[in-house]
Amino acid sequence: MRAEIIAVGTELLLGHTLNTHASFLSRECSELGIGVYYHITVGDNRDRLKEVIRTARERSDLVILTGGLGPTEDDLTKETVAEVLGIELVEHPPTRRWIEDLFRQRGMPVPSGNYKQALVFPQGTVFPNDRGTAPGLAVTHEGVTYVMLPGPPHELIPMFEKQVKPFLISLLPEKEVIHSQVLRFFGIGESYLEERIKDLIDRQNNPTIAPYAKRGEVTIRLTAKASNVQEAEERIAPVRQAILERVGAYCYSERDETLEQVTVNQLRDRGQTLALAESCTGGLVAQMITSVPGASEVFKGGVVCYTNEAKEWLLQVPRNIIDVHGAISMETACTLAEQAAQRMDADWGLSVTGVAGPSPAEGKPVGLVYVGLAERGRPVRAYRFTFRGSREDIRVRAAKQMLFLLQERIKKGELTT
Repeated sequence: MRAEIIAVGTELLLGHTLNTHASFLSRECSELGIGVYYHITVGDNRDRLKEVIRTARERSDLVILTGGLGPTEDDLTKETVAEVLGIELVEHPPTRRWIEDLFRQRGMPVPSGNYKQALVFPQGTVFPNDRGTAPGLAVTHEGVTYVMLPGPPHELIPMFEKQVKPFLISLLPEKEVIHSQVLRFFGIGESYLEERIKDLIDRQNNPTIAPYAKRGEVTIRLTAKASNVQEAEERIAPVRQAILERVGAYCYSERDETLEQVTVNQLRDRGQTLALAESCTGGLVAQMITSVPGASEVFKGGVVCYTNEAKEWLLQVPRNIIDVHGAISMETACTLAEQAAQRMDADWGLSVTGVAGPSPAEGKPVGLVYVGLAERGRPVRAYRFTFRGSREDIRVRAAKQMLFLLQERIKKGELTT
């Protein structure tokens, strides 16, 4: 099956919005065995969009369009596809009711433009949108399938994973099960990881090995085709084991979980709690933790002690420690972690202090970070790191390093108890 992706939106052409959908959808299609041959970006212009759609239907079996399903006049995707195909849209009562219920809950009347989002293809498929007002749509015409998805990532990604992916699998000529398992790594670069498993990648077939990276992390997705899930897992198992034997020390999850999800789950399983003291990360770790449902069971709270005064006033860091060693030091990190745990009566205290940049501080270089880790009943420890990259890179890497350290410490405790 030959596919192409059309991203619709003038804001993409102007560079105001980054087109992340192309990489996400290409990766997902690849894992399904669907080849993506073209990426096209087009503005909110009916004539140009019609030209792009006409070109796509001549060369592709599957055309995925993102964006342009909103309620405004420049949201033209669905209407333009219908015009090119010569299909008249009809109202979809369940979507109309969904839109009306949403606005009723907000105590607002439905703007007239929103009702056009309830128009669908009469012989098509509707993908309900539980995070917005625009449903996704699919229609097959003269051998070509068109899939239309909303633009906001928080709407598109869950819609694709829950509804569109099974729909695409149903289109594949081979009625095989496509099953994936995910390994997530921290503290190892993508190139180094790939070097350690290069021979496995070179001879991959079924399952396939797909590594991809983001700040401080690498994810490997293992995907197998088989007649059933059990057979697919049996094909994945030896490859998964070979990877873990080589780089398992860096693997923080053998499921598709984030660092913060793993941390919350570990603490919940042990009935333990966490308190934070953040300087250079400015509350980023607390934000990550509280993004996980159920975090209130394990997270006592956090203090953003960005200045020296805040470190002294809020967490009672003695002035002589800062005067002698500096705010960016192992000694300060230890005191912050210890005080956070004690003052909030938490089992664990985690702290960070460092230089995120862009300029050095206290005569210390950009990227220098100290992490403190206090555990109830045990001596506090501190760790020194040097991170590279932009200010935001350093903050994110420091935050993730804190969570990874805590996870590793929890695992060691489990092994020794």
